[in-house]
Amino acid sequence: MDRLGWLDWHMRRMELPFQSLVPEITQDFKTDLMFQSHAVLALQEAAEAYLVGLFKDTNPCAIYAKRVTIMPKDI
Repeated sequence: MDRLGWLDWHMRRMELPFQSLVPEITQDFKTDLMFQSHAVLALQEAAEAYLVGLFKDTNPCAIYAKRVTIMPKDI
């Protein structure tokens, strides 16, 4: 399997836990919601982009503190 094929397989595998997480979170607000697969994928993309940005912003704080591992206090 080439790298692009592996990446596609890996991303599809990561969709499954997220698909079950979305209804679990939203049931606290409204119980009769249904989600299209494209909507769940868009939510996952947005969540991943947010986390990547957060970690990019957090890393300089850890470096400034002379650490290689980010910690909750860096966020």
